[in-house]
Amino acid sequence: MSHWTRKASPAIPRISLLWLLVAQALVILPHLAHLPGWISGLWLVCATWRIQVFRMRTSYPGGLTKAFMLLAAGVGVYASRGSLIGLDAGVALLIATFLLKLVELKTRRDALVLVFLGFFVVLTSYLFDDSLLAGVYSLLPVTALLAALIGLQQSGLSEKPWPTLRLAASLLLQAVPLMLVLFLLFPRLGPLWSVPMPGERGTTGLAESMSPGDIAELSQSSALAFRASFDGPVPPRPELYWRALTFEQFDGRRWSQLPEPPRAEPAWQAEGPALSYSIVMQPSGQPWLFALDTARTELEQTRQMGDFRLQRRRPVEQNLLYSVTSWPQARREPQASPRLGVALQLPADGNPRARRWAAQLGQRHDGNPQALVDDLLGHFAREAYFYTLKPPLAGDDTVDHFLFDSRRGFCAHYAGAMTFVLRAAGIPARVVAGYQGGELNPAGNYVLVHQFDAHAWVEYWLPGRGWVSVDPTFQVAPERIEQGLEQALPAEDAFRAGTALSPIRYRHVAWLNSLRLSWDSLNYAWQRKVLGYQGEAQLELLKGWLGQVNATRVALILVAALALLLGSLALLLLKPWKREHDPLLRLYQRFERLLAHHGLRRERGEGPLAFAERAAAALPAQAREINAFAQRFAWQRYAGTATDAAALRRVLKQLRRKLPQRRWWGAGALVRGTRREV
Repeated sequence: MSHWTRKASPAIPRISLLWLLVAQALVILPHLAHLPGWISGLWLVCATWRIQVFRMRTSYPGGLTKAFMLLAAGVGVYASRGSLIGLDAGVALLIATFLLKLVELKTRRDALVLVFLGFFVVLTSYLFDDSLLAGVYSLLPVTALLAALIGLQQSGLSEKPWPTLRLAASLLLQAVPLMLVLFLLFPRLGPLWSVPMPGERGTTGLAESMSPGDIAELSQSSALAFRASFDGPVPPRPELYWRALTFEQFDGRRWSQLPEPPRAEPAWQAEGPALSYSIVMQPSGQPWLFALDTARTELEQTRQMGDFRLQRRRPVEQNLLYSVTSWPQARREPQASPRLGVALQLPADGNPRARRWAAQLGQRHDGNPQALVDDLLGHFAREAYFYTLKPPLAGDDTVDHFLFDSRRGFCAHYAGAMTFVLRAAGIPARVVAGYQGGELNPAGNYVLVHQFDAHAWVEYWLPGRGWVSVDPTFQVAPERIEQGLEQALPAEDAFRAGTALSPIRYRHVAWLNSLRLSWDSLNYAWQRKVLGYQGEAQLELLKGWLGQVNATRVALILVAALALLLGSLALLLLKPWKREHDPLLRLYQRFERLLAHHGLRRERGEGPLAFAERAAAALPAQAREINAFAQRFAWQRYAGTATDAAALRRVLKQLRRKLPQRRWWGAGALVRGTRREV
């Protein structure tokens, strides 16, 4: 290897390799929950192999070995994910190559590639978890990667792990003001493309069709669905019916949505007080949003559908903040519309007992649909019906079995059965699915809605009044609506089945519950103020600061803020007011730093001539230039002769030319640095 090649491809210092190994472990740690299990084993193999190479106990892998390892990683990703395309598979493949790069790490250039690849892998973790804890944790791998980057520079810190780490943390801290300026002022750009969301995040609990058991399964999950904060007081729990979907088609066992006609706009009239609130919705992988009836939002690419639900053009694949205004007392479609025919649809046969009962109710309340509804609700309240997550299995006639045999069921049983009877009696009706209630967090005065708050209720239509919401579950288990599912089913273990490791399971422990709510309040503030700081929020903030907002004005302020910030940092770091103003002393300090690069430092109390004598003995080939500089400096400094900084600078330049160049490669080539700058 030539001198030029060795200089262009220096070896990797030990300390940099150490920090690279630490950084890799920290980078992949938050990914372990969604990575194939063999990825951890791959990292152990690669790290052990690279350490053995460094200890000269084994050699680097050959070309065939590297090709085999890369092929095996690709096959492993395909076998565990079923594809090499998509977010899950793409991140797994990226991390596998990130680990394999460690094995062939030879030169400083290879290490730089690994460091920059590590920064990119850190960013991918936000696609799976963008919580406050994930954001704070990401500072650890970033700091380790910066430490590895510093170690690659062969500076005086290259043999000192903790000073290297301190310098990396200091650099990260110095970047915070710059980050804040860019975060607040840099224009928000929309995504250039989208990727499918991770498979394990695509669960909202609600789907485009429903059978009674679906919502019962949801009630075993403590996962968060969304948070809602109101501009005024939080409404009482019984008024919090969060609409998501409307099921209008029944096939005898399942309720499902109908295809939405293009540009279907429902007719409604705002009445009563309006509720203004904002929602931070968790990723669902579905396009519908949650809101109280009757809702309107200014969120882009979102509209109110013909069944009064809110729906986006694209699925919700990351935390979404949106503002809503609702009119709970609005009149919804008070005049008949073609959609009412759909709300009377029933299968041609099945559930004969429910049909006969509906006919009897119709005859009893001929011409008075509201009286029929009240009678049906009273039936649920009077008779021995039971609210349970574990109803007995039903046969083909599910409605008959529930109404007349088991009389045990969950909210979907009651909503589905009531809708069936109303339709059979000639009253348009449909099932609404969403969430009911929520947990009030007094720390932030907002409502947390979990998957176990999933609920189903009924809408029926009356002439001149429109769609009216009613909840038959309230007649059987009013505590479910007024207090929540846990209070409605205190004896059933099914409710707690999915909460074994969830803090919600221990809400009865006051201090644990307080800690949980306080932490959730911090996360909610993070999502609203940081993750929710997008285009509209930024525009509102800039208007409050600047008044009129336009691209030119924002650009000028951004440039001015960056210039002021960078200038302040430069003054703080360079400290020009502490620089030596004596030209002779400045030249002598350069002389000291020049010799320090070759391992020679002036001892405390050692005079310039004594130091020069010792340096000349260590560097005999440059002894004449060293002594010449020291003597000239001493004459001008101490003998009272005229100051001639130019002559002294020429002697120093001659010495610099005579000194050998520093070696930047090979074992034992590292030299200790100095605290002073060159």
